[in-house]
Amino acid sequence: MALDRWIALILLSICLFYGYTAWFTMDGTLAPFMQRKPIWPSSFPKILSIFGIGLSLAILLGFEKADDTEGEIDYRRLTDYKLGQAILMLALMVAYALCLRTVGFLGSTTTFLVLGSFILGERKWHIMVPISLTTAVVVWYLVQEVLGIFLRPLPYFMGV
Repeated sequence: MALDRWIALILLSICLFYGYTAWFTMDGTLAPFMQRKPIWPSSFPKILSIFGIGLSLAILLGFEKADDTEGEIDYRRLTDYKLGQAILMLALMVAYALCLRTVGFLGSTTTFLVLGSFILGERKWHIMVPISLTTAVVVWYLVQEVLGIFLRPLPYFMGV
């Protein structure tokens, strides 16, 4: 079996577990007043699991295959790809998740966006920093003020 099908099989099992959690375990803990609303906290995970299962099955069954094999990943030549960038981005995502509470949303998100764009090849600091800071502030404002979900904007030791 090709590498893309193995990855699709792994993603299918993850999406099945995620879907089971969204459909059966998340809804059982809802308060009675939440059960009458049209959109529940599990609505988006349910949609994601359905799309993930569908796309994984499409890859497993070979619906996405074209006539030519150009652009396929050759697992015997993984070192020819930009594997270092991918590993650095994954490490940066883990660091972002770990620093989110202690550093605060604005600092960790801005740093993640700047370092992520640097890893991917952008070198214009005068563009990266303002765009990353603006994006972090806009997302924080939308989540905090519009959706009403508390996000600690600053580090925990600043008391906010």
